[in-house]
Amino acid sequence: ACSFDWSKVSPAIFGSLFQSVMNPAERRELGAHYTSERNILKAVRGLFLDDLRAEFERIRDNASALRRFHARIANLRFFDPACGAGNFLVITYREMRRLELDVLKRMRDLSGSAQQRLYVSAIDVDAFYGIEIEEFASQIATVALWITDHLANRELALEFGVEYNRLPLRRAPNIHRENALRIDWAEIVSPEISADETRVYILGNPPFVGKHLQTAEQKADMDFVCSSLPSNGVLDYVAAWYIKAAQFIQDTKIKVAFVSTNSITQGEQVGALWSWMLANHVKINFAHRTFRWTNEARGGHAAVFCVIIGFAVDDSPTKKLFDYQTPNSTPMERIVNNISPYLVDMENIIIQSRPAPICNVPRMIAGNKPNDGGHLILTDEEKNELLRKEPRAEQFIRRFVGSNEFINGKFRWCLWLVGASPTELRTMPEIIKRIERVRESRSAGRSAEATRLAQTPTLFRDTKEFDNYLVIPLISSESRYYIPIGFLQRGVILSNRASFIPNASTYLFGVLSSLMHMAWTRQVCGRLEGRYNYSNNIVYNNFPFPDNPTAAQRERVEAAANRVLESRRAFPNSTLADLYDPNTMPPELVRAHRDLDREVDLCYRRAAFNTELERLQFLFARYRELVAPLAAIATVPRRRRTTR
Repeated sequence: ACSFDWSKVSPAIFGSLFQSVMNPAERRELGAHYTSERNILKAVRGLFLDDLRAEFERIRDNASALRRFHARIANLRFFDPACGAGNFLVITYREMRRLELDVLKRMRDLSGSAQQRLYVSAIDVDAFYGIEIEEFASQIATVALWITDHLANRELALEFGVEYNRLPLRRAPNIHRENALRIDWAEIVSPEISADETRVYILGNPPFVGKHLQTAEQKADMDFVCSSLPSNGVLDYVAAWYIKAAQFIQDTKIKVAFVSTNSITQGEQVGALWSWMLANHVKINFAHRTFRWTNEARGGHAAVFCVIIGFAVDDSPTKKLFDYQTPNSTPMERIVNNISPYLVDMENIIIQSRPAPICNVPRMIAGNKPNDGGHLILTDEEKNELLRKEPRAEQFIRRFVGSNEFINGKFRWCLWLVGASPTELRTMPEIIKRIERVRESRSAGRSAEATRLAQTPTLFRDTKEFDNYLVIPLISSESRYYIPIGFLQRGVILSNRASFIPNASTYLFGVLSSLMHMAWTRQVCGRLEGRYNYSNNIVYNNFPFPDNPTAAQRERVEAAANRVLESRRAFPNSTLADLYDPNTMPPELVRAHRDLDREVDLCYRRAAFNTELERLQFLFARYRELVAPLAAIATVPRRRRTTR
């Protein structure tokens, strides 16, 4: 250890070390994921550093402007309201000291003096503020900032040839051990901009905790912060930091940048969070679309997909949107007119739940909900045992299929007693036992629906059955390029874990199996622990289908869709999970889907779509065209009936 050159070690490593010593359950509960230096810099540069660097380059030959610039950057304040072990603050402090060193060197060069003199740093650790709930992490943040200060002082001393340090330590970082969602942030750092141009920047990566994984204490925090938001129960924990930040920055020029899970820019969370944010004058000034989160800690390559959102109530004249070809790609910068809550260059449209499709297509229907207490559902073992006792029950047993069964080829069964004769049922005591348990289960319910259903214990709550189903799994892995959809015939009962379109065409199958539909789905569907959580009312009913494709275009889509189905049938022993696993997807199926994607694209426009962002911008523009007439109709005042 003594022979190792510790000056080459970034103090940001402390955050990774802190994560490494936590057990996975504790890390998941706290949402304690520490961001890599590369991803921290994406937030830091977009929030303020690129602008400061550009300003420095503009004034580098003006000595008086450099002195004013130096005084101004010394008055900046940086605040991380979920600072953990301080990685964001450490990297920010290091970058600010590097900028300052460049300013001081340029001031020396412009002075023309042959005499070597020391230029003193005006930036210190007390300009850095943080809130952290864990004692150990908050102490690490303080120490890491002091070490960063020491390394920056050494670099300054080496540049000017004069020893420079700040010992004894007279200033300290403002790290507070508090619950950031319960404390008034103004007690930590003032939001006011003073006459000396003191300005605050807020940045960080608040905890990654999904809505289904929150502890009782975290749910109480969410209620405390989000109680005024309709549908706040769908929000992930990180949303509370967005709301607190938006409240804090009202009537200020404060800018914010958070690294977040991408779930807050998708599905139902967009309506719940961003409708409120937009109503409170928040504008997104820069953003990084979805990328894979990584850090330097052992086990840091978690399957977490993130976005970075920079926002303020002060609108930026230049908005930057960074897109990724894949979640692991290098970002591509684009200057855009506006950044919507879906992180697309378009106006601020929120996709709302809709009871019917906006296009002229068949309705998608929810599967059959049993509402039976589990007594009409059978495993393989239960089915075999029932048939051993009641062989005549076979005529009432149907395969029962939801998302899991459809994709993974698993088998469950149900008693489908639609049209069953009461006389025949009374001769099968094992079935009567199950019917009686259904009645008891429903009778124990307190709702009017439960009371009503208790009167028909032989039936599911829903009894939808058709000759042909186009099945859409509601839950599917986010790692797949396509959600596996497909056809089933009469005799199978679909559960409420899947949706379907009865007697659908091959053309409709083709469009829903295409990248155009998948791009839309990835952006607007909800998520269940990262997996796609498809919704009829949000995804399908709002999807902009091709506008009046020609007969020839429809035929080409149908031909390509049939090749997809034929490619699947070539592997009769493989499940859809096998066929659509990115690692095992057969090359012929990949080619068939590429052909289908091309034919569906041509139904929208002749020019190729090069990125998913292009597809989304086109689809959102088309969506706006489709809903504009509906909005106009909704705003037309009704005529009052007059009497004579």
